Amino acid sequence: MANNTGPTARVGHSDVRELRGPLLVLGDTDGVGWDEFATVSVDGGAQRHGLVLEIDGDETTLQVFEGTEGMALGGVEVRFQGRPLSVPVGDGWLGRVCNGRGEPLDGGPPVTAEETAPVGGWPLNPVFREPPQDPVITGISVVDALTTLVRGQKLPIFSIPGLPHLTLATQIAAQAATSSGRAFRVVFAAMGMTHADIAYIRDRLEERSAAGELVLLLNAADDPVIERILTPRIALTVAESLAYDHGSDVLVVMSDMTSYAEAVREVSAARREIPARRGYPGYLYSDLATLYERCGRVKGREGSVTIVPVLTMPAGDITHPVPDLTGYITEGQVVLDGDIDARGIYPPVDVLSSLSRLMRSGAGKGRTREDHLDVAAQILSAMSRARSASELAELVGAAALSETDKAYIEFRTVVERELLNQGRDELRTLQQTLDLAWQALSLLPRRELTMLSAEFLDRYLPGPEGGARL
Repeated sequence: MANNTGPTARVGHSDVRELRGPLLVLGDTDGVGWDEFATVSVDGGAQRHGLVLEIDGDETTLQVFEGTEGMALGGVEVRFQGRPLSVPVGDGWLGRVCNGRGEPLDGGPPVTAEETAPVGGWPLNPVFREPPQDPVITGISVVDALTTLVRGQKLPIFSIPGLPHLTLATQIAAQAATSSGRAFRVVFAAMGMTHADIAYIRDRLEERSAAGELVLLLNAADDPVIERILTPRIALTVAESLAYDHGSDVLVVMSDMTSYAEAVREVSAARREIPARRGYPGYLYSDLATLYERCGRVKGREGSVTIVPVLTMPAGDITHPVPDLTGYITEGQVVLDGDIDARGIYPPVDVLSSLSRLMRSGAGKGRTREDHLDVAAQILSAMSRARSASELAELVGAAALSETDKAYIEFRTVVERELLNQGRDELRTLQQTLDLAWQALSLLPRRELTMLSAEFLDRYLPGPEGGARL
C-alpha cells in the first residue's frame, strides 16, 4: 500500500487487548480518529495494515486487512498515521493488474503518483451532479437495444450461481465504449473469485489491458476477507481520479457484490453487532450506497463514472437483502434467468424482468437512433404478449391458438435466437442490433405494431413496400 506511511506516523501502541477474527482491539489510545489508517508491526512477520473501525473510551478497534492470523497479544506494535487510508491516483494505474489492496500481481513496481486520495471518497454536493446522459454501447444486443446503459448510470446485473454472469461482465468490460470522443477507461474490481475465474478475467481482458485502458483489482476467495471490503473502494477512488481529474469516461465493473456483502456481514459478526435481515448488519443499505453513489457526472468536469455491479442471488431469491437493497439504490437491473440459459441462449437475460430507468436519457434521436426507443417498447410489449400466448398454448394446445398468437410465439423464438443470442466475444454495432430487432418485428402483422409510427414502419420494416403485411 504505497504512500500510506510517512512523517505523520505517531508513537507506537502495544497494548493489544483482544484479537477477534479480522479485528484487533487496542487499549491506551488517545487522539485517534475514526477511519484512521494504521500500520501493524508483528515480531518476526511482515507489516500489516489496518483501519480504525470503532472508538470506545481509551479502546480502539481496528480491522486488519491481512487478518490477525499468527498474531499474539504480545509482540505487536500499532502506529496510527493521522489520516484516512489513501492510495496514489492517476493514470499510473492503467494497464496494471493488482490484488484487492492495490499491490501489483503483474510483476511490476508498486503504483506511485504525486497525488493520493482517500479510499472512502469525498461526499459530492448534489447541486454539482448532472443527470446521466448519452449511451455506453456494450456491443451486446440485449443490453444496447432493451436496457441501454447510460453514461453516469449505475445498472446492476442480477444473477444466480451457475449462470454466465462473469462472462457477461467481462464481455461488457472488454467491448464497452462511448461516442463522446473522450478517452474510455475500465476499472474491473473482482471480489471473492476463484483462481480459475481470476485467470479467465485476466485472459479475457488482456487486450484492453495491453492497450492501457484497463485497471484490474483482483481479490481471490482465499485472500483475507477484510481485503474484499477495500477492493471496490480502491477501484472507485482510481475511477474518480481518471474521470474527474483526467477527463475520461470510466466504466467500473464490480463482481461479485454478494461476496462483498458477506465480508461486511463477517466483520459485523466479529464486532458482535446485533444482526438484521439474514444476519446482515442494519447499515448494509447505507454501506452499499456509499459505493453505488460514487458514480455520475459532475458539473464543470468532462469525465464520468458508470457503475455495473454484478451480484448473485442466493437460491435465485430477488428478495434477498443484497439484490433487494441494490435495487433501491440503483437505476434498473439486468436479470439473468436459468430457464433461458437452459435453452442455450447467451446472455440469458430475462428482458421482461430487466429495465434501465435512465434509458430515455441515453437513447433515441441524437444519441442512438431515432427509432430506438419505439422499437424497444414494441419488442418488450410483443415479448409480453408472446409469453401469454405460450402459457395459453400449454393449457389449450398450440392448434387452438389464433394465427396472431402463433405469430407471437414465432416472434419470441426468433428474438431469442437472433437478437438476444450472440457469441461470447461477438461485438455488434447498434445498427446491427436494431436491424435484427426490425427483422423480428417483421414476423408480426403490421396492425399489431401499434407502438411504431407509420413513418418508422415504412422506413425500417423489412418486406415489400416497407413491410406492408396486414
